[in-house]
Amino acid sequence: MHDIGNAINRSRVREKPKASFDIHDRVNYAVTNQTLKINTEKMVILLNLQIDTDICSKYEYFEIFLQRMLMCRGVADLLGATFKLTANGAKVL
Repeated sequence: MHDIGNAINRSRVREKPKASFDIHDRVNYAVTNQTLKINTEKMVILLNLQIDTDICSKYEYFEIFLQRMLMCRGVADLLGATFKLTANGAKVL
């Protein structure tokens, strides 16, 4: 299993007052931890997110990133792999 670096998290949000955050800022800021793991033996790509739901809801996350998650699933299919997504420990895809 290979672990890949961070793609979404609060380090992507520029320093500014939280009151001025738009939905993209809130979503990025709310992701407190994320891991992308690739199991080459089982051909599984797993993205695990930890979302602080006091900052943004899971719904807001998917409002912004649903198309990207569907693209990830499509690319995994092309590679002969399965894309899985968990958010706060719950299976999403």
